Amino acid sequence: MDFSSLIDQIGEHTANGLTKGAIYALVALGYTLVYGVLRLINFAHSEVFMVGTWAVLGVYTVLGATGGSGVGLVILATALAALAAVVASASTALIVERVAYRPLRKKNAPPLIFLITAIGCSLVLVELFGHVFRVFFGPPFGRALVSIPSLIDTEVWLDLGKTSITNMQIIVVVGAVVMMVALDTFVNKTRLGRGVRAVAQDPDTAALMGVNQDRVIMLVFILGGAMAGVAAILYTMNYDITKFDIGFLIGVKAFTAAVLGGIGNLRGALVGGLLLGVVEVYSSTLFSSNWEDVTAFVVLILVLMFRPTGILGESLGKARA
Repeated sequence: MDFSSLIDQIGEHTANGLTKGAIYALVALGYTLVYGVLRLINFAHSEVFMVGTWAVLGVYTVLGATGGSGVGLVILATALAALAAVVASASTALIVERVAYRPLRKKNAPPLIFLITAIGCSLVLVELFGHVFRVFFGPPFGRALVSIPSLIDTEVWLDLGKTSITNMQIIVVVGAVVMMVALDTFVNKTRLGRGVRAVAQDPDTAALMGVNQDRVIMLVFILGGAMAGVAAILYTMNYDITKFDIGFLIGVKAFTAAVLGGIGNLRGALVGGLLLGVVEVYSSTLFSSNWEDVTAFVVLILVLMFRPTGILGESLGKARA
């Protein structure tokens, strides 16, 4: 155990952890929204994130944007990539809901069928991107790790002694917090948001009050997909890579973050994501980077054993501003 290294660079490790955790938190919002309304763990949500990363790469490729591009092209490419990621991820989430989940809801399928279908959708999307991209575009597309151009140079914006905070870390964390606040405000302050909370709390009563449950569920999947799209652009800006199965591990960790914060709780998703990211980086420093993923699963097990409702533990239907 390397306690001295952890204590000596606690600020640096915390900043790195918060950056990782912010990505987890954004993806976790999708799990939380769907679970809060449908009581469904949408395991295909990790692939919704993956589609967003490919959308970013597609925009950069079409525009010919690289690290040496001018400021104008960098701003344009980044804005269009963010928009493309949000639209692609939201569209993918909506398609999954319409094609896979809605027919099951119409037939009043048991929860286990929904869970199996979610896993099936995840595998279909992974293999679709793994095979189709390779057939049409050839290597390195397909099943290999693909580099994404880094348009923004990493620079130190805050130098606090032994802690150096970069522009990318600030962009990722601030971006995640802003999106979470915007989503929380939407759910708690708007008419559509009240509909989401009503269906989450009591779908039968909400239907009697005139709330269209199908529209609310579509909205939930679109919002969750949009959050995954924002996570995708922030992830690619910070790590510059994508892959056909890049969403798997991130999805599992985002699910862990949602459970840790209190699945069904939007604010809990943010808290859980940030906390999980910090715990991972700390464990990597104390032991080894090989233990980073193990730590996430240990946290998941411990939370399910001792605090299954999570840190905040408030359901979406009971959320208050």
